[in-house]
Amino acid sequence: MATMIQAIRLALHVGETRLGVTDIFGEDVGAPLGGVFTGTQGLETAWNTPLDERGIVGTAIGLALAGQRPVAEIQFCDYAFNTIDLLKLAGNTYWSSGGDWNVPMVLMTPVGAGIRGSIYHSHSFDATATRIPGWKIVMPSNPRDAYGLMLSAIVDPNPVMFLMPKALLRLKGKPSDLLPGEPEDDKQLASMIDAPLGDRSAWKPRWPDVQELYIPIGESRIARPGSRVTVLTYGRNVPMAVAAADELAAEGIDTEVLDLRSLHPYDWPAIAASVRKTNRVLCVNEDTEVTNFGEHLIRRIVEELFYELHAPPRLVAGAHLPGIGLADALEMASVPQKDGIKTAIRELAAHEP
Repeated sequence: MATMIQAIRLALHVGETRLGVTDIFGEDVGAPLGGVFTGTQGLETAWNTPLDERGIVGTAIGLALAGQRPVAEIQFCDYAFNTIDLLKLAGNTYWSSGGDWNVPMVLMTPVGAGIRGSIYHSHSFDATATRIPGWKIVMPSNPRDAYGLMLSAIVDPNPVMFLMPKALLRLKGKPSDLLPGEPEDDKQLASMIDAPLGDRSAWKPRWPDVQELYIPIGESRIARPGSRVTVLTYGRNVPMAVAAADELAAEGIDTEVLDLRSLHPYDWPAIAASVRKTNRVLCVNEDTEVTNFGEHLIRRIVEELFYELHAPPRLVAGAHLPGIGLADALEMASVPQKDGIKTAIRELAAHEP
């Protein structure tokens, strides 16, 4: 059973050997480190860049416009904010050229809290990303989705932002969600593709014969079916919301958790169907609560599904703070936690029209 970061690495291997990926690059992406989260260990086309996020994004745009298919990494999304103008350029090129120029690049970056990264390594980027037209934006919550979404991102002719929830990167998949061709023994997989500690100069990965799996961008999944309350979420908050819903089932509160997987385009038909079924909706994500992506979803739900609602929609999101503190108590108080999600679901379920 692969972890999420192993699944991403396997997808990148498929990308460079079968799908035309020409360059995988970023800070510490190449040998010997293979990425700070080990997402690029052993990849043939991975190379190191200077510590220059604008240079990384600009190089990716240039390669894509020249007919290559690059995958670039911003080491932490906290350092992507100084590239916004270039991200806008990548997003508007197809539109501004009247469809003459595609920008087939993938930009991957770790996002969110959960690793005690403090103020400079804990930001979220989803709300900012959704404000940049022209990009497709995905955030997986499990290894299988990470693998399938990365393959879909690689073959897409548009720029795709692949947001990696860093708190889930070591999460293992379920036995029922093995990647096609993945060894069932996780220790066997690790021995094949994880670089050893110490001297790596002679190490080479032994890639398993994984097969292609494409999860369509813009298609959500029901992480937990339910009938009383809908939770709309993605990334790190999916397993947390499912755990909260499982515990609330003992109280007779049947909660549906919809894993969006894609923030743009997002699966509006699935959202609408779930809200029509439960008549109550909670949006959960880590980004700061002011001008939050969940607020957009709530606005659309209110505009288009107002008469389906039996309770005011709710948002559980990160506190509107400049950053996240290093202390455990500060981090936990700054982003959604299971108990807060449970409280919001419980209050929604108790609200009668």
